[in-house]
Amino acid sequence: MYSVIETHYHTVASGHAYSTVLEGVAYAKRYGMKGLAVTDHGPEMPGAPHIWHFGNQSAIGPEVDGIRILKGAEANIMNFEGELDITEEFLKKLDWVIASYHVPCCTPGTPEDHTRGYFHVIRNPYVDVLGHSGNDDYVYDYEKVISEAKKYNKIIEINAHSPIGRPGSKERCPIIAGLCKKHEVWVVVSTDAHFAAKIGRVDLAMEMLRSIDFPEELILNMNEERFFRYLENRKRP
Repeated sequence: MYSVIETHYHTVASGHAYSTVLEGVAYAKRYGMKGLAVTDHGPEMPGAPHIWHFGNQSAIGPEVDGIRILKGAEANIMNFEGELDITEEFLKKLDWVIASYHVPCCTPGTPEDHTRGYFHVIRNPYVDVLGHSGNDDYVYDYEKVISEAKKYNKIIEINAHSPIGRPGSKERCPIIAGLCKKHEVWVVVSTDAHFAAKIGRVDLAMEMLRSIDFPEELILNMNEERFFRYLENRKRP
């Protein structure tokens, strides 16, 4: 099963990925998708692009070969005060911003630390999504953070790669998704693809969501109209 819009895709600019924007577009078109978010890692990740990369994505254009392009980033959460490695100057140029903890950028702390960090991030008006939050390194108070996401109309990512590549995610992602169901919080299903041929394939994520009877209407990127309506209606400065 393929998503309608891929919301998490890394290009060669991330330094440890293997495909270009055009290759991502080609596979999105092959798979019948409608949109592609280019979300390379923020500049503090080893190998990541210079900050100017995130201010120049307009060079790609809003659409390529029939695929709508979202100028995006996966910003790194740098500390437990919610500081990101992409400044507001550049965040406001982007269509789509994921914020994620990564060990090379933020040494894990306590669950209380991680919860506090997520609270700050959720209140950042330029952040759309909390990325791959189910792994062992950054356990947090799931109930509190998901409730706060609802308050600020933020999205929780259900990352199809996490159960394979991030310890603890297979067990924790259903808990997180269950709380999103309880609080009626938006989710996106993404691949976090680092190779173009793997974009859009969200079978594992969708199987997990179906196993808990997750409402289809809360999965933003499985419906083109729903997804772009969210973007149009979100509140940014």
